[in-house]
Amino acid sequence: MGELEGKEIHSSSSWFGCTTQCFPISSSSSKSPSSDEQTSDQLSKATQRKPGGWKSMPYILGNETFERLATIGLLANFTVFLLTQFHMDQVEASNVINIWSGISNFAPLLGAFISDAYVGRFRTIAFSSFASLLGMVTMVLVVSIPQLHPPKCTPEQTRLDQCKGPTTSQFGFLVLGLGFLTVGAAGIRPCSLPFGLDQFDPTTDEGRKGINSFFNWYYTTFTIVLIIALTVVVYIQDSVSWILGFGIPTGLMLCSIVLFFVGTKLYIYVKPEGSVFSGIGQSVVVAYKKRKLQLPADDKVDGVYYDPPLMGSFKYSKLHLTNKFRFLNKAAMILEGEVKPDGSRTNPWQLCSVQQIEELKCLIKVIPIWVSGIITFLAMAQQGTFTVNQALKMDRHLGPNFQIPAGTLSVISMITLGLWIPFYDRILVPFLRKITKIEGGITLLQRIGIGIVCSILSMVVAGIFEQMRRNSAIKNGNIDGIAPISVMWLAPQLILMGFSEAFNIIGQIEFYYKEFPESMRSLANSLFFITSAGSNYLSTVLVTVVHNSTAKNGRPDWLTKNINEGKVDYFYYLIAVLGVFNMGYFLIVSRSYCYTSSNIVLGGENMEHDVELNDIKK
Repeated sequence: MGELEGKEIHSSSSWFGCTTQCFPISSSSSKSPSSDEQTSDQLSKATQRKPGGWKSMPYILGNETFERLATIGLLANFTVFLLTQFHMDQVEASNVINIWSGISNFAPLLGAFISDAYVGRFRTIAFSSFASLLGMVTMVLVVSIPQLHPPKCTPEQTRLDQCKGPTTSQFGFLVLGLGFLTVGAAGIRPCSLPFGLDQFDPTTDEGRKGINSFFNWYYTTFTIVLIIALTVVVYIQDSVSWILGFGIPTGLMLCSIVLFFVGTKLYIYVKPEGSVFSGIGQSVVVAYKKRKLQLPADDKVDGVYYDPPLMGSFKYSKLHLTNKFRFLNKAAMILEGEVKPDGSRTNPWQLCSVQQIEELKCLIKVIPIWVSGIITFLAMAQQGTFTVNQALKMDRHLGPNFQIPAGTLSVISMITLGLWIPFYDRILVPFLRKITKIEGGITLLQRIGIGIVCSILSMVVAGIFEQMRRNSAIKNGNIDGIAPISVMWLAPQLILMGFSEAFNIIGQIEFYYKEFPESMRSLANSLFFITSAGSNYLSTVLVTVVHNSTAKNGRPDWLTKNINEGKVDYFYYLIAVLGVFNMGYFLIVSRSYCYTSSNIVLGGENMEHDVELNDIKK
């Protein structure tokens, strides 16, 4: 963002570009400090300390690595666990996973609010880590104590689909463990990435370079963890012991907590200064209350709008008042008696600051882009459900004595991701940068769009190979229903899904962080998880509708318990069709999107200019 200073640029259209101009408006600022800001001497001193940057990363990334390895190691094979240990059918298991995943992905909104408004990111992560540990201990008890899970199923019962499912109390104890894990996710997910970014100073070249690298390294470590969890931990669960397979992640979670507290003396602690959610709510309410006011013809008139200087963290960016969604500007118009002599507001529900209004505008602007991610994630969600069920009905032998665990197959996506990111970052981006003159090689919206295309292709390929697998299983008629073809035929769809994640997920994360000011970082991180939650719930609805409506003329439905009798390939094609419509929608909303970077001011200096897409340093 610092590279934009001093430039006068005009908007122009591009492939996924900005076709509408942004009009930053200079507005008056009160020189008096706002009494709305909270104070904390201890955290204030910590905030004033020079950011440790990469010095604190071994502890933060180490904590992140162990925490992810623990959580993912516990849940990577969860579909197989529900199918083989709790004896659920594929629709029940899919719905349990999707509903729980949806709740866990919505929970970060609450965690972000608590973190920003009351306790700060460090304390939120610390408390949530202990909640995750408690959830993991509960899951270990579920697999360790016979009374807490259904009895083991005999081969004959398995063949006749007569395995006894969980009782109400057994399922309830499982839900309790998942509940603790949800509390952990609520605090860790929205705060971990922002807490890492807090350690860099964006007002320096070194800090900005560190932030740009941090995104890729953060996701690279995530990928490495997934590979380990989907191979070593899943193998232990499948081939050695579920108790040991759940116990190892629990021990790793304990290591994560210890490592997190070891680095406490190096961290920068940004004190909670009020949640952006409160400001957004106030902006909506006040704009409605003042809807009948007439906006001035000249928005540069001093004293018209409430625009106090930002207090607190030195890293927060100032937003100018803009003409985008101009009707919201009424919320910042000062009426008699709404401002005290010291410059503070008499009532935040009667008057909003320009910063609050512009933060709401940032959120409104990204919502159309955010919506497009839900169907993209819908395709990715199938890796952990129906893809696993496919693998269970294929030849998984690698040599005469080793059988690949079904839950390990998604590691192919992770390997693709792990190999592609360094190549993309170090080779492809520098090459594209010379051609496009864009720092990221391509724009973030282009990157997201490419990911959508890859997700569509992955579903088409998945449908083709599922038809081949089912035909082979039916033709050979094995009593166990396993098709005599290698499970590696699932690799093409998983490789394409890896590319989809590399472009779409990383693109979304960086897009949210660069389109929101620092005060909205927790919300930016939460948006990504809300996308996943939306896709989980959409997947649940889609699975339920397909399951209940596709049985015709005595034929089983597409998603019947016996996958060889169903039509899972049709289900994949349905998701691909939805993806095509989603791509068309994304092309429309992305071409009308105007980047926020033109409206962000660092260091309190005014920068009034329009921004051309190709000059934005993304």
